[in-house]
Amino acid sequence: MSDLSKITSIEDLRVIAKRRVPKMFYDYADSGAWTEGTYRANESDFQKIKLRQRVAVNMEGRSTRTTMVGQEAAMPVAIAPTGLTGMQHADGEILGARAAKAFGIPFTLSTMSICSLEDIAEGTDRHPFWFQLYVMKDRDFIERLIERAKAANVTALQLTLDLQILGQRHKDIKNGLTAPPKPTIKNLINLATKPRWCMGMLGTKRRTFGNIAGHAKGVKDLSSLSSWTAEQFDPALSWADVEWIKKLWGGKLILKGIMDVEDARLAASSGADALIVSNHGGRQLDGAPSSIAALPAIVDAVGTEIEVWMDGGIRSGQDVLKARALGARGTMIGRSFLYGLGAYGQEGVTRALQLIHKELDITMAFCGRTNIDEVDSSILLPGTF
Repeated sequence: MSDLSKITSIEDLRVIAKRRVPKMFYDYADSGAWTEGTYRANESDFQKIKLRQRVAVNMEGRSTRTTMVGQEAAMPVAIAPTGLTGMQHADGEILGARAAKAFGIPFTLSTMSICSLEDIAEGTDRHPFWFQLYVMKDRDFIERLIERAKAANVTALQLTLDLQILGQRHKDIKNGLTAPPKPTIKNLINLATKPRWCMGMLGTKRRTFGNIAGHAKGVKDLSSLSSWTAEQFDPALSWADVEWIKKLWGGKLILKGIMDVEDARLAASSGADALIVSNHGGRQLDGAPSSIAALPAIVDAVGTEIEVWMDGGIRSGQDVLKARALGARGTMIGRSFLYGLGAYGQEGVTRALQLIHKELDITMAFCGRTNIDEVDSSILLPGTF
């Protein structure tokens, strides 16, 4: 076990992850589309929101416990679906799911994960988890994927609506991103400086998209997989598809990628259980507002009809508290999770969750609240949000 007591922030984990993870996979996690303006705003807009410090308030008996779509959570945080997680660290999705299980928060597996649905079920003794679904043109594959999710004990389905086409991500283009990396001279030189990562990868058989390879028609190896994924994201996705998936799934449904009040109203009327205010971490439409800036209007429009969550830019427990104060029932962390994973594997994910929880708990107390369900915009300084 590593002594991570001197790791005091998510930024500490990010710096170590950058050193330990191959450049193309670190850049994949830590980048946005085009100019990266929206990606940066996701973080910086949180800093503009100021908190009201209160004193002489009884701070005993604090609780950050809550629920997200009826599921108990130790804090209003879930691990977001992130593609290629198993390329940040060997068996990364399994390690993240185990850390989330031990901490008592939900874990979400991406369709584009390295470890499969079945890997997560086996690796966590069939502990309940969530699954994020991309709509592909091959509807037969989608039907089988949903059946596999049910069999793996998935308890909520997250349908991502904002990736019908891929945003322009310049670093991925420059790095020639592939999973696993192509053995070019540039990549081999970079890998030679990442011995821990390489040893981990040599020790696992999971090096490709586990939910797709061997399951989709005509996908047998990496070359056929890359051409399949390039062709399969469906630009014709519509609200009729949302209805089809809702009926097919039959369980808790969460719609991810809502940034507009009009779309939020459509999401609420679809019968989904929750929506996530999300700009895909600034990786799709550069020039869109930050998630935290878009949140209040969406909460005002539909917050009584459907659970509203948000993701994008959360790097601390203070960010979680601010999102909760602005009406988010829950939040999701992607990069904060990946930095911990890339730095120290499962221990790093656990440390990231510990940091966020402690910051949330202490900041809530300084703002004069002892229960997360009592937090509202009155803890924020007027004029700063």
